[in-house]
Order: sequence, then structure tokens, then C-alpha cells
Amino acid sequence: MNIVVTGATSFIGAPMVDKLIGMGHDVYAVVRPASKNRARLGTGRERLHVIEKNLQEADRLDEEILVPCEAFFHFGWDGAGSGNRMNREVQQKNVADSLKALEGAKKLGCRTFLFSGSQAEYGIHQDAMTEETTLNPVSEYGKAKVDFCRKAMELTAGFRYIHARIFSVYGPGDHPWSLVESCLKTFPAGGYLSLGECTQMWNFLYLDDLLEALTALWQSGAEGVFNVAGEPDETRPLKEYVRLMYEACGCHGSYSCGRRPQNAEGPANLIPDVKKLMEVTGWRQETPFQEGIRRLLTGP
Repeated sequence: MNIVVTGATSFIGAPMVDKLIGMGHDVYAVVRPASKNRARLGTGRERLHVIEKNLQEADRLDEEILVPCEAFFHFGWDGAGSGNRMNREVQQKNVADSLKALEGAKKLGCRTFLFSGSQAEYGIHQDAMTEETTLNPVSEYGKAKVDFCRKAMELTAGFRYIHARIFSVYGPGDHPWSLVESCLKTFPAGGYLSLGECTQMWNFLYLDDLLEALTALWQSGAEGVFNVAGEPDETRPLKEYVRLMYEACGCHGSYSCGRRPQNAEGPANLIPDVKKLMEVTGWRQETPFQEGIRRLLTGP
């Protein structure tokens, strides 16, 4: 099958390209012209077709992709880091660009559009979040994801739309400012890490398990909104995750909690309910947190 992937050099996009090619599909990887991360995709790979195009031109992908496509995986989104999550202008441009991508998918004959939503759409909650939980996003980032979801639902009659609300993912290629990357860089070097309170409940999912979940959703024939996160056993206080990473690093270095200000969205609890995902697709989490950290420290 021919599949389009935007955000193809991103933390999630690049390994998704690898996975789809490994499954035998031809992948049309959409990257920004002169992308600094272009090397992540390699060169001369069979079944990989790199398309250099800005997302605001995504409605014109049919000018360069001259074959019909089956599915469109949309990971392209600017301003995901804390610095721009409250920037309304940046986030609303993402909505406009994503609508262009949806139009581009229709022109290419795609039957499925899979969008990378976010737990930020829920806002601050103290209880488990199901797909029916009230949406009350705090950040402009979360608001924009909700905005696109609602608009896409209206524009996809006769067209499979999958809205994957992705929670907290870690793994190879993660953003350098993430908690996991910060811990695994600082502790082995004997450094000191100043953290926030870390009292909120959290849930981590290893990148490979995320990719399995997304492909399972696509292959299942399902549509609509799905939480994508670790299973309930993985939900625990954030400081417990920090302790596990500290121990995995041989208890080198040091850290303290409660010294850094909260992020742009405040102290959110992540207590995802993934029953719907598991029931519809049969997907199960394969990588416990300790195993994922071991892989990051020592390799697969």
C-alpha cells in the first residue's frame, strides 16, 4: 500500500516511517524543505519516497505524489515544546495546516486519516480519563488539538478518521528536554537534576508500543477517538518513575523535587483509560518502564 506520513522526521514520525516500510508499504514521507532532521530518514531506501513540502501546502501533495494512497498519518505539528504551547498564533496555524493535510489526503484517495492528538486536550483532571471525559484544555496547544478534532469529524463523512490521544511517550530520539532524556543524561554523568514537585500521577509508554498501537488502530478498521497510553499498571506517581531511572543509572548523581516551576499547563495528572483501544484492537503493552529504560541505557 501507499501511505503518506507528515512530520516524518519527528520523534514519532521517523520510526513510524521505518515500521511501515518494514511492513512492506511504500511510504511518502513529507518533510520541510531543508529540514535539519532529514538524515533521520536515510537515503536510497527502497519504498521510501521523500517529499519536500511545507505543511501549508499539504493540500497540493497530489502534485508530487502521482499514485493513489491508502492512508495518511499526520504527525506534522509545530510548537509542541513548552515554549510555544501557550502561543495561540502558532497553534492555530497548526489547525489550518492540518486541515490542508486533510484536504490533501482526500485528493490522494486516502481512505484513512490518522491524527496525533494529545492528552493535553483533556486539561486538568484528578480521575481516570476515558474518551468520554470532558475536554477542558488549558494550553493553546491542547485547545488547537481539540479544535482540529471537531473540524475533522465534520469533514470526514465516508472517510475513516482516527484521533489518537497520545499521552506521555519515551524512547530513542526523544526530545532532549524531556524528563526521561534529562534523567538518563544527567544521572550517569554524576550530575544534579532539579525537578518540579513530581507528585502528580503519570503514565509512560515506550515508543515501540506506541507504534504498535497506532498501526493496530489503522488495521482494525476502527474510527473515532482513542486514548493511546500505557496500561493501568504503568500509572504511578511521577517521582516513582524518577526513582526507577535513578536506580537504573546506578544511583549516580543526585536530584531534588519541588525546586522547579510547573510547566505551561500546570500540574496535570495522567491517568489514562485505554480499555477502548485494547478492546477494539487487541493491542497490549509489551514494554514495562524498567525494560524501556534498560534499552535506552544499554541498547536493545
